[in-house]
Amino acid sequence: MDDFVAMNSILVRILLVVMMSCVFVRALSAQSSVERNPQQTRDAESDPPSGSAANPPAISVPEKPAAPDLAEPPKRMFGMIPDFENTNDTPANRHPLTIREKYILSLHQAFDISAHIGNAFQAAMQQAANGQPRYGQGWDAYGKRFAAAEGDQISGSILIYGVLPTILHEDPRYFRQGRGSTFSRIWYAVNRTVVTRRDNGTSGFNTSETLGQLMSCSISTSYYPQQDRSVSRVFSNWAVNLGSNSAYNVLSEYYPDMMRGLFARHRKPVVLNGNDGARKIEAQANH
Repeated sequence: MDDFVAMNSILVRILLVVMMSCVFVRALSAQSSVERNPQQTRDAESDPPSGSAANPPAISVPEKPAAPDLAEPPKRMFGMIPDFENTNDTPANRHPLTIREKYILSLHQAFDISAHIGNAFQAAMQQAANGQPRYGQGWDAYGKRFAAAEGDQISGSILIYGVLPTILHEDPRYFRQGRGSTFSRIWYAVNRTVVTRRDNGTSGFNTSETLGQLMSCSISTSYYPQQDRSVSRVFSNWAVNLGSNSAYNVLSEYYPDMMRGLFARHRKPVVLNGNDGARKIEAQANH
């Protein structure tokens, strides 16, 4: 089981690497915005005044355009990580989920095809690294690892997103900020493991996540190898799962930014001539 802890630690490190990639893309995007602002400022200063100099108070100053609405995050990350609980923190999404909606969410997290793909990938990584060596090697051992991953996925999803949120009146969703400083967004994502939104709109301790993970780890002792069924093993798995959940939240927070940075960055300036002089805009590059 020590090898299994090491394997989970490797997975956490992988998620942290992805997290840092998201932060790097965010920084590049912010830098590009800063570099464009001086030109936009000069263009704005070159425009003729719209008001009368004789009556300055009558000049109406246009309001700053509102920030564009955040696009809803995808429900599957990298095509194999279910992320149905992720939604933007907007007024339209803050209504509490019904009991039916909570259980539908838990079933999506447990049985969506992306969850099975992710479990198959996880079992393959464990097989390659000989994680939980008591399973052995070969297709039979791979099947046991995959079945164990499926059991963890199903029990955890049903408890964390369905049963416990219904009983405790907690909202199991992750409300993505999508805006703000890098530090504030990372801190917010990390502490969502222990802080959650209740159905009445207040915030409180995330009992569904913390207790649900502990219960899922306890259930796993019924199908793990006999040598791995111990109290210390349950609590070590519980701690690793909570840490992994925080890293997963950071990935959920920055995944849309990362995808936008990777696939929507190829833009080039286009100069148009008009009555007001040359203006620079950005157009999508031809692919």
